[in-house]
Amino acid sequence: MSAVRCSVVRHRAPLSGGAVLLAAALLLASAAPSALRAQDVPWSPMNPGSDNIEVLGHRPLGPRLSVSDLDIEQELSRPYVYVGRMVYGDEGPKGLDILSIADPEKPEVLYEWRIEDQDLHLRTGGMDVKHFKLDGRYYVVQSLQFGQGGPDTDLGAVVLDVTGLPDPSTVREVARIRDTEHPGGFHNIFIYKHSDGRVLLLTTVRAPWANVYDLAKVVDGDASDALVGRIPVPQGPGATGSRGYHDFYAAWHPDSGQDRFYGGGTGGYYVYNITDLDNPELLVTLTGISGVAFGHTFTPSPDGRYVVAETEYQFAPLRIFDLQPALEGRVRNINQPIAGWTADWRNLTHNHEVRWPYVFVSGYLDGLQVFSLMDPKNPVTVAYYDTYPGSPNEDRYPMFNGAFGVDVRNADGLIVVSDMTTGLWTFRMEGFSGWNGEHWGVPDISSAQKWDEAPRRRPIS
Repeated sequence: MSAVRCSVVRHRAPLSGGAVLLAAALLLASAAPSALRAQDVPWSPMNPGSDNIEVLGHRPLGPRLSVSDLDIEQELSRPYVYVGRMVYGDEGPKGLDILSIADPEKPEVLYEWRIEDQDLHLRTGGMDVKHFKLDGRYYVVQSLQFGQGGPDTDLGAVVLDVTGLPDPSTVREVARIRDTEHPGGFHNIFIYKHSDGRVLLLTTVRAPWANVYDLAKVVDGDASDALVGRIPVPQGPGATGSRGYHDFYAAWHPDSGQDRFYGGGTGGYYVYNITDLDNPELLVTLTGISGVAFGHTFTPSPDGRYVVAETEYQFAPLRIFDLQPALEGRVRNINQPIAGWTADWRNLTHNHEVRWPYVFVSGYLDGLQVFSLMDPKNPVTVAYYDTYPGSPNEDRYPMFNGAFGVDVRNADGLIVVSDMTTGLWTFRMEGFSGWNGEHWGVPDISSAQKWDEAPRRRPIS
């Protein structure tokens, strides 16, 4: 399947604060939703993609707004993509789809997991999804959110053993993770192989912290005893009750020999040293940022110096911050970005994956977007493909439709996108046939975990 193409438009979007953006938001707040699709951007339904993006495959998955996040396995011998399924209004299933991309041009649904008694379970259903490997077996964790008035309001995630794929008869449920003290489920999750060798599940929760679970205990049947840590949201306005984190990331920091947590939530963004999970150490705060009251997706560069930060409102760009002044001890808080990037200033970019120097973005109404941080102060758009040619959402805020999740397989550079309405897409970008950070002069660190690596140890100072 080949793409209809048009020329790549490169643009630079440095940001010096949010005042201009907020003013634009006030001026346009009364604009009709259809105005958001006025085309002064280079993509259109007839010319959706840049010359350097090739559409390999596309698989619709069901009703509008029924597809949430996705995750791709990294081993070429396991060509599987996991896609969360949610309900919006009265349409959509609540659960998880497992697809084979053995032929990326023809994604094939292998297995569907659905919560029992679909009609009794209220609200969203499946949101974030991540896979992991432990003791030679493969698992997937699907986060869940169910509302008051139905069953399982305390259910945060289900864990499936998927070792036997592609045979769907071998998929089995091994655990359910609950938080009975904080009902509402887990909106986002991240799985991280800690330097001590443990495979950890980090989850959002309706409280001013993130929960941390030991997945070895979970799959061994000890889910009720698997909570091994909490990473707090620093105290401040709104940091009580149900306010907490929205999204996060964790990574090894080679220079310091630390496991670091990067969280977006109440007040902004926070970086912790979580090498000792019993005593998380707050390293950097990013608060008091113009236009940011609540942080969302927050992803560092492989060396931990730069971070890409999202906040969820119309007209908001992705902000780029340099953490170096704080990491060197010159300041504790950073409140000024060094740059910003957006695909279309009228819309909103969403989730993103960093494969330095590229940032792969699922941009809601603007589909797949790729920009370069080769010069972090001057982000440059290098590729795009609009997966959603439809109208803005008229049921919720207008931007809430289109590309929701994005992931990259490092071994060969395959790009996958989950679109809330149009389903699963597979892409290749010209000149990007795989990623290893060392080829770019940075640590080989990304969201893709190295399950078979030995535990890391802190350097001796």
